[in-house]
Amino acid sequence: MRNMFFSERLKREREKEGWSQTELAEKMHVSRQSVSKWETGKNYPNIEVIIDLSDLFGITIDELLRSDEELKEKVIQDGKKLEYPKWKVFFDSVFLLGAFLLVSKIIIFALHYFFGTNILMLEDLPEVVSNFLPLTLMLIGGVGSDQLKDKYI
Repeated sequence: MRNMFFSERLKREREKEGWSQTELAEKMHVSRQSVSKWETGKNYPNIEVIIDLSDLFGITIDELLRSDEELKEKVIQDGKKLEYPKWKVFFDSVFLLGAFLLVSKIIIFALHYFFGTNILMLEDLPEVVSNFLPLTLMLIGGVGSDQLKDKYI
Protein backbone atom coordinates (compact mmCIF):
# COMPACT_ATOMS: atom_id res chain seq x y z
CA MET A 1 0.00 0.00 0.00
CA ARG A 2 1.32 3.45 -0.87
CA ASN A 3 2.19 5.96 1.81
CA MET A 4 -0.71 8.25 2.59
CA PHE A 5 -0.89 11.53 4.40
CA PHE A 6 -2.39 11.81 7.85
CA SER A 7 -5.51 13.46 6.44
CA GLU A 8 -6.15 10.60 4.02
CA ARG A 9 -5.46 7.97 6.66
CA LEU A 10 -7.78 9.63 9.16
CA LYS A 11 -10.62 9.83 6.65
CA ARG A 12 -10.10 6.21 5.58
CA GLU A 13 -10.12 4.96 9.17
CA ARG A 14 -13.21 7.02 10.03
CA GLU A 15 -15.09 5.74 6.98
CA LYS A 16 -13.99 2.15 7.73
CA GLU A 17 -15.75 2.49 11.10
CA GLY A 18 -18.80 3.97 9.36
CA TRP A 19 -18.65 7.19 11.35
CA SER A 20 -19.49 10.67 10.15
CA GLN A 21 -17.18 13.57 10.96
CA THR A 22 -19.67 14.61 13.63
CA GLU A 23 -19.59 11.17 15.26
CA LEU A 24 -15.80 11.11 15.30
CA ALA A 25 -15.76 14.64 16.70
CA GLU A 26 -18.07 13.59 19.53
CA LYS A 27 -15.87 10.60 20.35
CA MET A 28 -12.79 12.84 20.40
CA HIS A 29 -14.51 15.72 22.25
CA VAL A 30 -13.68 18.21 19.50
CA SER A 31 -15.75 20.12 16.97
CA ARG A 32 -16.79 18.68 13.63
CA GLN A 33 -14.87 21.55 12.04
CA SER A 34 -11.68 20.30 13.69
CA VAL A 35 -12.16 16.85 12.18
CA SER A 36 -12.90 18.44 8.80
CA LYS A 37 -9.70 20.52 8.96
CA TRP A 38 -7.67 17.43 9.88
CA GLU A 39 -9.14 15.48 6.97
CA THR A 40 -8.51 18.27 4.48
CA GLY A 41 -4.96 18.87 5.73
CA LYS A 42 -5.71 22.46 6.77
CA ASN A 43 -4.77 21.74 10.36
CA TYR A 44 -3.31 18.97 12.52
CA PRO A 45 -4.29 17.71 15.95
CA ASN A 46 -1.91 17.89 18.89
CA ILE A 47 -0.01 14.83 20.07
CA GLU A 48 -2.57 13.95 22.75
CA VAL A 49 -5.32 13.78 20.13
CA ILE A 50 -3.10 11.73 17.81
CA ILE A 51 -2.58 9.22 20.63
CA ASP A 52 -6.33 9.09 21.26
CA LEU A 53 -7.01 8.61 17.53
CA SER A 54 -4.54 5.75 17.32
CA ASP A 55 -6.22 4.09 20.32
CA LEU A 56 -9.69 4.68 18.89
CA PHE A 57 -8.84 3.17 15.50
CA GLY A 58 -6.58 0.45 16.88
CA ILE A 59 -3.56 1.51 14.85
CA THR A 60 -0.12 2.65 15.93
CA ILE A 61 0.89 6.27 16.18
CA ASP A 62 3.64 5.42 13.74
CA GLU A 63 1.03 4.43 11.16
CA LEU A 64 -0.61 7.83 11.55
CA LEU A 65 2.57 9.89 11.54
CA ARG A 66 5.17 8.13 9.42
CA SER A 67 4.31 9.36 5.92
CA ASP A 68 3.29 12.93 6.75
CA GLU A 69 6.40 15.12 7.06
CA GLU A 70 4.41 18.23 8.00
CA LEU A 71 2.67 16.42 10.85
CA LYS A 72 5.96 14.97 12.09
CA GLU A 73 7.37 18.50 12.19
CA LYS A 74 4.32 19.70 14.15
CA VAL A 75 4.78 16.90 16.69
CA ILE A 76 8.45 17.85 17.06
CA GLN A 77 7.51 21.51 17.59
CA ASP A 78 4.88 20.47 20.14
CA GLY A 79 7.60 18.53 21.96
CA LYS A 80 9.79 21.62 22.06
CA LYS A 81 6.92 23.59 23.52
CA LEU A 82 6.78 21.04 26.33
CA GLU A 83 10.45 21.75 27.12
CA TYR A 84 9.81 25.49 27.19
CA PRO A 85 8.14 25.69 30.62
CA LYS A 86 11.07 23.98 32.38
CA TRP A 87 13.52 26.63 31.22
CA LYS A 88 10.96 29.39 31.62
CA VAL A 89 10.56 28.47 35.28
CA PHE A 90 14.35 28.61 35.72
CA PHE A 91 14.75 32.04 34.11
CA ASP A 92 11.63 33.39 35.82
CA SER A 93 13.08 32.21 39.13
CA VAL A 94 16.37 34.01 38.42
CA PHE A 95 14.41 37.16 37.56
CA LEU A 96 12.30 36.91 40.72
CA LEU A 97 15.38 36.34 42.88
CA GLY A 98 16.88 39.51 41.43
CA ALA A 99 13.63 41.40 42.03
CA PHE A 100 13.48 40.11 45.62
CA LEU A 101 17.06 41.21 46.28
CA LEU A 102 16.37 44.63 44.76
CA VAL A 103 13.24 45.17 46.86
CA SER A 104 15.08 43.95 49.96
CA LYS A 105 17.91 46.37 49.24
CA ILE A 106 15.44 49.27 48.83
CA ILE A 107 13.66 48.37 52.09
CA ILE A 108 16.97 48.14 53.97
CA PHE A 109 18.05 51.46 52.48
CA ALA A 110 14.75 53.07 53.55
CA LEU A 111 15.02 51.62 57.06
CA HIS A 112 18.58 52.93 57.34
CA TYR A 113 17.65 56.37 55.98
CA PHE A 114 14.47 56.93 58.01
CA PHE A 115 15.17 54.97 61.21
CA GLY A 116 18.95 54.83 61.37
CA THR A 117 19.15 51.03 61.38
CA ASN A 118 22.40 49.36 60.49
CA ILE A 119 21.37 46.24 58.55
CA LEU A 120 23.94 44.92 56.11
CA MET A 121 22.99 42.82 53.12
CA LEU A 122 25.60 40.71 51.35
CA GLU A 123 28.30 42.42 53.41
CA ASP A 124 31.11 40.06 52.37
CA LEU A 125 30.71 40.92 48.70
CA PRO A 126 32.39 43.92 47.10
CA GLU A 127 30.03 46.92 47.00
CA VAL A 128 29.89 46.91 43.19
CA VAL A 129 28.73 43.29 43.17
CA SER A 130 26.15 43.75 45.93
CA ASN A 131 24.80 46.87 44.23
CA PHE A 132 24.47 45.33 40.77
CA LEU A 133 23.70 41.68 41.63
CA PRO A 134 19.90 42.16 41.77
CA LEU A 135 19.84 44.02 38.45
CA THR A 136 22.18 41.46 36.87
CA LEU A 137 19.94 38.58 37.96
CA MET A 138 16.87 40.39 36.66
CA LEU A 139 18.61 41.05 33.36
CA ILE A 140 19.74 37.42 32.98
CA GLY A 141 16.27 36.13 33.85
CA GLY A 142 14.53 38.55 31.50
CA VAL A 143 16.85 37.93 28.56
CA GLY A 144 16.70 34.16 29.11
CA SER A 145 12.90 34.15 29.07
CA ASP A 146 12.88 36.32 25.96
CA GLN A 147 15.33 34.02 24.14
CA LEU A 148 13.15 31.01 24.94
CA LYS A 149 10.20 32.77 23.41
CA ASP A 150 12.10 33.00 20.10
CA LYS A 151 13.58 29.49 20.28
CA TYR A 152 10.42 27.58 21.14
CA ILE A 153 7.97 29.75 19.17
